[in-house]
Amino acid sequence: MKKYKVGYTTGVYDMFHIGHLNILKKAKEQCEYLIVAISTDELVQTSKNKMPIIPFDERVEIVQSIKYVDQVVPQNDKDKMGAYNKYKFDAMFVGDDWKNHPLFQDAEKKLKESNVDVIYFPYTKETSSTMLREKLQAIGTENNER
Repeated sequence: MKKYKVGYTTGVYDMFHIGHLNILKKAKEQCEYLIVAISTDELVQTSKNKMPIIPFDERVEIVQSIKYVDQVVPQNDKDKMGAYNKYKFDAMFVGDDWKNHPLFQDAEKKLKESNVDVIYFPYTKETSSTMLREKLQAIGTENNER
């Protein structure tokens, strides 16, 4: 039997890669029902000051098609307690690159008061959307110099 009834995780899921899949798979291994909140284009623009390469609707379709995912919802803001109040999850899964980040320190404390566990998974250092974006930009620059 799985440890958690409802799990919750968030992400941009731009240029979907193995790190994204690993988090979803590991999360689903620990919960019966997995909710994945995907950051809207507007949230990414305001929080990261860049637009995703893959539009929101396409990112939703990609993530919805993954067998580990039970429900996809939009992430319009980074209010983790608001998400908890709406979805009533008992575990939140996060990449460990967010560990000790002020956003998650505060959220972790408040979620713990509501008996929600925050579980950190190892970040895939070899592959990230940021790394893929940088490689694409380098190829574009290289091609422009020719």
